[in-house]
Amino acid sequence: MKNTATLLITCPDAKGIVASIADFLYQHNANILHADQHQDAENNLFLMRVEWDLTSFNLDVAAFGQSFAPIAAKFNMEWQLKLSQHKTRVAIMVSQYDHCLADLLHRHKSGELACEIPVVISNHRDTEALVKFYGIDFHYIPITKENKSDAEATQFGLFDSYDIDLIVLARYMQILSPDFVARYPQKIINIHHSFLPAFIGARPYHRAFERGVKLIGATSHYVTEVLDEGPIIEQDIDRISHRDQVEDLIQKGRDLERIVLSKAVRWHIENRILLYANKTVIFD
Repeated sequence: MKNTATLLITCPDAKGIVASIADFLYQHNANILHADQHQDAENNLFLMRVEWDLTSFNLDVAAFGQSFAPIAAKFNMEWQLKLSQHKTRVAIMVSQYDHCLADLLHRHKSGELACEIPVVISNHRDTEALVKFYGIDFHYIPITKENKSDAEATQFGLFDSYDIDLIVLARYMQILSPDFVARYPQKIINIHHSFLPAFIGARPYHRAFERGVKLIGATSHYVTEVLDEGPIIEQDIDRISHRDQVEDLIQKGRDLERIVLSKAVRWHIENRILLYANKTVIFD
């Protein structure tokens, strides 16, 4: 397992930021493994991700904030320090479609997703056997219009008890309440087909087929109070032929959803994402 630290920075663009950060890390014997940056001229913003090996780093990470404070203050930085030794604890929420859930569980089991998945929550029992096959706790919480508030309160209790850092909606077919979203800012990732907003509601693939669409896609994004309009993390597309039937569109859509969601989750748990102005910067 890697033993690294990752520093994520957002601040007004200015001269000397990179030099100051590099010198600070050098003074504490850091071996920088990755460094990437982005300047947004329109918003006068500077964004940076730097990762270093902690093996010879001579500053206690508990004292990092105090030592780094003068540089942060000088450049008016917002910053986060992430440690690879802390594995992100992920809760997956799902309804009846299991393709994204199965993909995430397999990637986690194979070591592709370096996180912990202690719990899956669903408003249906369809995926219970699959989840238990992987040795993960499954909680069935049915939801109706009458019990939605109580159901979400139960979910909040589970997130607290499992010490959850990230919530992944793997085709969870319920609209989250404003209270739910406000509790977990930038900690909920969703996946949906990219026919939105053209084909809203039920049977989107059937309506897209009737319209004769030539492209199909999937979008993964952070959840905000504005439905399906949070900061986009990843998107992908595939072409549709006149030979493709509704079933072909659905299969291509599921394949895209699996790939797009897994990338979004991986980039989040690897601390590669910075958000600003309802957009994301993905550091590769």
